[in-house]
Amino acid sequence: MTKITYVEHDGKEHTIDVAEGLTLMEGAVKNMVPGIDADCGGACACATCMVYVPEEWLAKLPAKEDMEETMLDFCEHSQPNSRLSCQIKATKELDGMRVTMPESQH
Repeated sequence: MTKITYVEHDGKEHTIDVAEGLTLMEGAVKNMVPGIDADCGGACACATCMVYVPEEWLAKLPAKEDMEETMLDFCEHSQPNSRLSCQIKATKELDGMRVTMPESQH
C-alpha cells in the first residue's frame, strides 16, 4: 500500500492507503475524498481529478503524455506542477506523497 495525503483547498487532509497499481484518482474515489470528482472515470478526458504535486515528488512521476497535457491546457487553474491523478499509479516510490487540490474542485 502507498500512503497518499490529499489536501483540499481549505487545508483539510485525507490520508489514505492506495493499493499499488491503482491510480491516485481511483484511491481517492474509493475512499470518497472530496474534490476528486473523476467525471470521466479515469479516461483522461476531463480534469476533475487534477492535483498539484510538490516539486520534490515530480521527478518520481512518469512524464505527462500528450492527452494529459491537452486536458491540463484547458484547466483554468493549471500550474506547472499540475497533474491528473488518473494518470499517476501508486508505487512504493510515492509512499508519503501529499497532493493538493485547487479551489475549483470543492
